Amino acid sequence: MKSTLRPKGVDELVVFVVQHPIRVDALQILNEREASAAEISRLIGEDMKKVGNHIKALAEHGCIELVRTEKKRGAEEHFYRASLRPYIGDAEWAQLAPEARHQISALMFQAIVAEALAAFRAGKFDSRLDRHVSWQPLKLDEQGWKELMRELNESLERIESIRVAAGERLTESGEPGIQAIAAALGFERALVGRSHRPRIVIPS
Repeated sequence: MKSTLRPKGVDELVVFVVQHPIRVDALQILNEREASAAEISRLIGEDMKKVGNHIKALAEHGCIELVRTEKKRGAEEHFYRASLRPYIGDAEWAQLAPEARHQISALMFQAIVAEALAAFRAGKFDSRLDRHVSWQPLKLDEQGWKELMRELNESLERIESIRVAAGERLTESGEPGIQAIAAALGFERALVGRSHRPRIVIPS
């Protein structure tokens, strides 16, 4: 299914998703794997018709994409996945048009927001005392910016090593493991001259 109602900006894209909990739950599942509306309906315990309508809207807005169809009991079941590539290298990123980079960034941010909101609603976000949330406004020169980006990239590489090692230990032990999200952002600010952090409002 091609997107026909794709929002113009990242703010519109994120707001569209978070406006309804079914969209948040569906996107969280589709960030992880492919699934059909029927599967999502069973997983989140919501009416199939309602879920189907939200899945259709997510696809029309370019948030998810159709990956395959499957015949089941004489009907055609559609399977979707979030419209987000797992990794794009620096060289490939530089070759993309600004509009394409903006859309990919919007989808990435949308995925992070959906995961965080789902964790809040499930009471998981603060369930572990050692969970980590932080952010830091910075004023950098060009060298400092490059050093910051290098630090974030190296951190991602270390996180991947941690994931692989943990997977090996879980395979040996048979333990179910801890479902977790690690996210990092580094971007140029829109507002200048603001000397304090804004008040944080935690959604209920």
